[in-house]
Amino acid sequence: MSDELWPSLTGEDPAGQPGATVQQIPPSSAEANPQPVLTPPAMGSTNFTVPGVTPGQPTGTFVGQKVQQMRSELAQLQQQVTSRNQALQSIRVKATQDSQNYHGLVAAVSTRLQMGTTPGNPILINQWNQAQVNLDRMASDVDQLSSLGNQVAADSAMATYLLQAIKSTYSLSGAIDEDHRQLAVLEDETAKTVVLIDRLLGELSQDVARQSNYIGSERANLTTLSAAIKQGELLGPSLGNRATYYAGAQQFAAMDTGAPVNTQGRVPLVVIRFDRADVPYQQALYNAVSQALARKPNAVFDVVAVAAGGTPAQAASNQNQARRNADRVLRSLADMGLPASRVNVTAARDAQAAANEVQVFVR
Repeated sequence: MSDELWPSLTGEDPAGQPGATVQQIPPSSAEANPQPVLTPPAMGSTNFTVPGVTPGQPTGTFVGQKVQQMRSELAQLQQQVTSRNQALQSIRVKATQDSQNYHGLVAAVSTRLQMGTTPGNPILINQWNQAQVNLDRMASDVDQLSSLGNQVAADSAMATYLLQAIKSTYSLSGAIDEDHRQLAVLEDETAKTVVLIDRLLGELSQDVARQSNYIGSERANLTTLSAAIKQGELLGPSLGNRATYYAGAQQFAAMDTGAPVNTQGRVPLVVIRFDRADVPYQQALYNAVSQALARKPNAVFDVVAVAAGGTPAQAASNQNQARRNADRVLRSLADMGLPASRVNVTAARDAQAAANEVQVFVR
């Protein structure tokens, strides 16, 4: 990766010097898509219907009484399963509505950013806030699914216990043929109920896992979208999601996060020259880092704060300013979703540099 020449961003005139070679950064898939469509993972669609319980006549034996008792327990269990199924279908309807509302807002914001807008547009900020609320509702839906899964797990344990009790009843003495006939019917219906509950529990577990992962991914994307609103231009999905890597509890905070970086003979991925108050580097930085992650998903990035030379007083001032510039770049990478564990930060000095720079290397 480090042997390839990547585009650089400086504080010079964007039009470049006459005769200069310009290397264009191709647009990301999000930018190239005029109508972004976000597709959440599909939830299960099964409607779980219990097999029912066949009534039976009392036989007057002890085994017959056991059969009646277990038949009543199976009927009660199936009523609970029916209630769980109704709750599941209700949560799915609500989750679908919340998801549609969320993606409608995100698509509206993304489309407006693609068309171009002002930095910090209050309309987009309001839509982003509404999207955050809907994403929280989606997370609440997953919590309800998890709670329902715990209840179904208890039903599964009860069904398994009941099936074993039915099988054990065959060995009791004092039974007549009718008792065993009713036991066989009850065993078959209980076994079907066990299978149904297992399928319900499995589908719930899959829904919770898929939706939880997706919501975590969307939270990172929403953070990146917030950064895009600040800049007034669309960036794309979170860099952390693009690299299929999720950050832990680390934060972008300290400058001294790693050992000194050797940059000799290495070509920077991005060079940001801070020779004016407001350098619009975010879009080029996002595109370059996302391309690097596309080629090397496990890439690590070295952010080097390069201070310009000058008199001792100027050099000290430049070092402080370079570190602040590196902080800005780090915050931008954090907003774009790049995990802290993927970034190493250090400082350097270049007496030949005309202005303070932040150089980003990939390895």
